[in-house]
Amino acid sequence: MSSLDRFFHISARGSTVGREVRGGLATFFTMAYIVVLNPLIIATAKDAEGQYIADAASAPIPLVAAGTAFVAGVLSILMGVVGKVPFAMAAGLGLNAFVTYGIATQMSWESAMGLVFLEGVIIALLVLTGFRTAVFNAIPAQLKTAISVGIGLFIALIGFVDAGFVRSGSGVPVDLGIGGKLTSWPMVVFVVGVLLIAVLVARKVKGAILIGIVATTILAIVVEALVKAGGAGTPDAPNPQGWRLNVPALPERVFGFENPLRLFTEFDPFGAFASVSVTLAVLLVFTLLITDFFDTMGTVVGVGAQAGLVGEDGSLPRTREILLVDSIGAAAGGAGSVSSNTTYVESAAGVGEGARTGLASVVTGVLFLLAIFLSPLVGVVPHEAAAPALVIVGFLMMTAIREIDFTDYEIAIPAFLVIVLMPFTYSIANGIGAGFLAFVLIKAVKGKAREVHPLMWLVAALFVVYFARGAIEGLLA
Repeated sequence: MSSLDRFFHISARGSTVGREVRGGLATFFTMAYIVVLNPLIIATAKDAEGQYIADAASAPIPLVAAGTAFVAGVLSILMGVVGKVPFAMAAGLGLNAFVTYGIATQMSWESAMGLVFLEGVIIALLVLTGFRTAVFNAIPAQLKTAISVGIGLFIALIGFVDAGFVRSGSGVPVDLGIGGKLTSWPMVVFVVGVLLIAVLVARKVKGAILIGIVATTILAIVVEALVKAGGAGTPDAPNPQGWRLNVPALPERVFGFENPLRLFTEFDPFGAFASVSVTLAVLLVFTLLITDFFDTMGTVVGVGAQAGLVGEDGSLPRTREILLVDSIGAAAGGAGSVSSNTTYVESAAGVGEGARTGLASVVTGVLFLLAIFLSPLVGVVPHEAAAPALVIVGFLMMTAIREIDFTDYEIAIPAFLVIVLMPFTYSIANGIGAGFLAFVLIKAVKGKAREVHPLMWLVAALFVVYFARGAIEGLLA
């Protein structure tokens, strides 16, 4: 145990092995949905040639689920051992949708995943040259705080949306429940889960988030057994009062296995350049890169701050190692045909349980590897049971807003844009980009351009290209 303590700096960071294990469990349960959701996005869509991924005759959902769990498990362990931080990794939501509907519709799945692989290699080179770390250190401390607060709001919104507590309504962009009313049993379970975790956290109960997830899952199974709410249905036959993503029930079988290594032969790094123009292929890689680059940076800052690992100057220990592992995740996700893997904001759930070291990530990674063999159990936890944890963790992350000086408009306005645009556009990168551009512009207009780090100017220029990519794609078309 002393060797384990020294390697992960457990005592030095004010944690214990028990806290790290609980944190790893909490992070896994809030992330486990990706093993179900990623295949529903990637495995059910056909590429430009009319083929499913891996050239399967039908949607290979179990295979992609196994691949998703395998890559997430290996990378989370690597993050824990090399980065020594409680940051778990898995296929990035948003990125997987872009790969599926924005890239694979223009080329084969092999070529699309090849572009993801190339993007990961490029980001790794940026880390090794010190560029990515330099950009990280160039960001003003209060903007980093704003990123943390914005992510808190973002993951709280994810929790509300995943549970169906907030959804689009008639005449308004978002509404409460179904037609402004909470009229379904799954939403009742979600509300009970939020209140339960809130009370446990307020009373500072150890394992509060994990206890809440497990207890709410048991409640969901009991409720479904009694009322038979069923699933949310399909677009053609919706059931708004049903469970989101999966119906909670004890699995008919415990064990199941698909060989995830089969997917590692399904990527072609240079195939895209033969399918589309070189310019378009480069633009697609750039879009992946800029999104991945700053999504990760935002998550690392936000979760790191929540864990108390970010110093007063905004620095984070082992930044280079953390960003390198994350870059490897992008390449590994492409090579494994499960889309770019990135550091997950849901890691904050483990941090909320007291996790402060990489041991928590190792625990999460081991659980992902076990999920390959225990795939039927992964689907037991419904969104309505895991989402309450995201809401409460969002609150915990938002408390950092007190560190932003809102009387100084030079930093307050950019910080505000970072905070609100993350949840409002459902993108970490969009919020960061808008805030950075506003920061540079305000400084320049006020004659304080020299106060802006040169790398911030470069990043702002890149974000101009990022936000103008629609117009650029139109010109290329």
